[in-house]
Amino acid sequence: MTTQANRLNEMYKTYGLLPEDMFKEQRQGWTIFRRQGIDKIQASANIAIHYEPIVVEKDFVVIKATGKYKDNEIETFGEADRNSNCRQTYPVAMAEKRAMSRVVLKLTGFYGLGHFSEDEGDFKPAITKSTL
Repeated sequence: MTTQANRLNEMYKTYGLLPEDMFKEQRQGWTIFRRQGIDKIQASANIAIHYEPIVVEKDFVVIKATGKYKDNEIETFGEADRNSNCRQTYPVAMAEKRAMSRVVLKLTGFYGLGHFSEDEGDFKPAITKSTL
């Protein structure tokens, strides 16, 4: 019998992920991938992504990303709203990073298993004595 933990461990091995590529979000208990983890998964899986700007305004950006992995192709979006979810001065890059993360995590099955990207929200690793 394959458990979710066994499946995740196999996925981590398949994509060459290390503990430093992710952290646990404390409030909800989700696993959050750091940017380097997303990049490793995309490179290992050879996921091709095409981006299309949908809305590009001073304070609001939406980027559509279409990704292909094996026989699966999906379309998803990344958004950056400087008035609510993006404090950065580069909203286009943030929208693109969010779109990329969603494509990669959805195509590989991580999204459905409670794994998200640090680019998607205000996720921060918990500070413990071992990280100081």
